[in-house]
Amino acid sequence: MTDDVAAARAAAEEKSALSHPPVPPDATATYGDDPDQLIDFYAPRGGAEGPVPVVVVLHGGAWRAPYDRGHISPFAAFLAGRGFAVASVEYRRGAGETGGGAPVAGRWPETFDDVAAAMDALPALIREHLPQADPRRVVLTGHSAGGQLALWASARHLLPEGAAWRTEGPSPLRGVVALAPLADFAVADKLGSCEGAVREFLGGDDHFAERRAYADPALLVPTGIATTLVQGRTDIDVPQAVAEAYAEAAAKAGEVVGVTLLEDVGHFPLIDPGADACAVVAEEIAQLAW
Repeated sequence: MTDDVAAARAAAEEKSALSHPPVPPDATATYGDDPDQLIDFYAPRGGAEGPVPVVVVLHGGAWRAPYDRGHISPFAAFLAGRGFAVASVEYRRGAGETGGGAPVAGRWPETFDDVAAAMDALPALIREHLPQADPRRVVLTGHSAGGQLALWASARHLLPEGAAWRTEGPSPLRGVVALAPLADFAVADKLGSCEGAVREFLGGDDHFAERRAYADPALLVPTGIATTLVQGRTDIDVPQAVAEAYAEAAAKAGEVVGVTLLEDVGHFPLIDPGADACAVVAEEIAQLAW
């Protein structure tokens, strides 16, 4: 496949995934005072009896402000239609613009502050806003930059001593399903994934090396939590090599991470309710949740 053909295919996949209108949640709660510190809740559809598992969703968008949880709301509603209770987390993203006019990737340390605070607040908020849910059965998922945040959130107990976000023990998650995640910062940076978002997220050249220890999922293994990565083989935004590097780092640390590779699938079909790949994602989540 030529570069032009691959780019055209990726653009078509993105257009399809983002063509679905946003789906309003059943409820929204705050976990802080900032306007972006919000969580949307989707009650399970599908007629499942008894308490149902919870899927916590962290959206992607290269940690950049123009991409909020609205674009992933059809995916959240799709999971609710599969019988899951769903919590979709918003968080602070990059503000302003780079010298080239592009939105900034992420905010240090606010992006991590928010994800940590949201995860800490979720058990009580789930009991309040999702009475059908079983807060003991939680699977964390995220797409692209959100996949990095999902892996990071499951590894907070491995953060360096003194880190503000560190927890004393592992999170009580059933598992993590990371979708085309920016899971290895060194490899993603080398490949220029998401237009250099990784290096920018950590504050540029001056901070990249020192902050990786606090942010790079590939340095935060083994988590002790069941983890699966779902990756399209034709993804040109976050190439397959990034997922494979994370799985290799986990293996070297003594942990087996599942990697599900999908043929003829790029970056966006994983969250596109109209794509077959999205159904595969739901099945991967179900395997950990039920």
